[in-house]
Amino acid sequence: MIWLGAKRGFLTDYVTQLWVRASGRRITLEEYPWLEGPIGKPTGIGPNFFEELAKHENLSVRPGLGLLPRFDALAGPNFRPETVAPLVKDFYEQTSGYELEAWSEWCGIFRPFGRLLAVLFSRRLQQLNVPLSAMDTSQGVQSNVIDLVDPIEGKTRYTAWMRILLGSRRVLYAGSYSTVRVSGFDGICIKVAFPLPNGNAIVIMYPTSQDDSSFTITSSGRSFGDPGFYFTVRHNERLWAKYVPSMKESIHVYQTPDSDVRADHRLRFFGAIFLRLHYRLRRSQHMRGLAGSSKGTFREARPLQ
Repeated sequence: MIWLGAKRGFLTDYVTQLWVRASGRRITLEEYPWLEGPIGKPTGIGPNFFEELAKHENLSVRPGLGLLPRFDALAGPNFRPETVAPLVKDFYEQTSGYELEAWSEWCGIFRPFGRLLAVLFSRRLQQLNVPLSAMDTSQGVQSNVIDLVDPIEGKTRYTAWMRILLGSRRVLYAGSYSTVRVSGFDGICIKVAFPLPNGNAIVIMYPTSQDDSSFTITSSGRSFGDPGFYFTVRHNERLWAKYVPSMKESIHVYQTPDSDVRADHRLRFFGAIFLRLHYRLRRSQHMRGLAGSSKGTFREARPLQ
């Protein structure tokens, strides 16, 4: 890889940043506060990113509990939290108490693209290391939730979910989670920000209730301001953002009769599914008691086709 210096980083990353600046729009966070997110260093991300971010911003690092403080905060015109299975709610509020298993399935002609992405970006940056085969996740996935807290105000600035492949010690995902409102959707969305060199990738997903006690979060829209996939780049204290409407994803989350939480994650490019990810989320041994009491309180959910 060609190194262009401490400011620009590696050539492949810098070319991507130039594309965002050339094809995106210049923005300010005052105008688009929902595009604020952690910015990565040109050298990459890695497993210690959020600890280093805390030092840089004078924040305290504390063990986190859930991705969302309150699942009911997602209530809106298209989403009724009271209809969702109890363990699904519990997972989002008590994420640190769940063990994670993951499987991936690259689809057809997109499989070589996955390997190219790993070689050019993911493995070097230690970010978005999507498994290429079952062997990548065969030894399990470490899941840690941490809060970065303002020590003076006592408010959580970032809730980070770090997932690491135990076999290779590669970072599967390092992202911060929050809820936001965007101009193109009438309701509350989940925002996930993945730091990247000199910028980040931000996914805005809206929740939808299903009739079987499951729910779906979807990143999909038509134009800037809608839920969907965004790249942002910071250069000389200026910020650019690029909305990518061709990139869409959905995650169907549901409770199974044996008291697991399952999630089926589909990513699409120009309408074609290029990657499927499947997760099984199980309570840790010391938290299994509530699982038994939750049986029978929901209708059995089926994976969406």
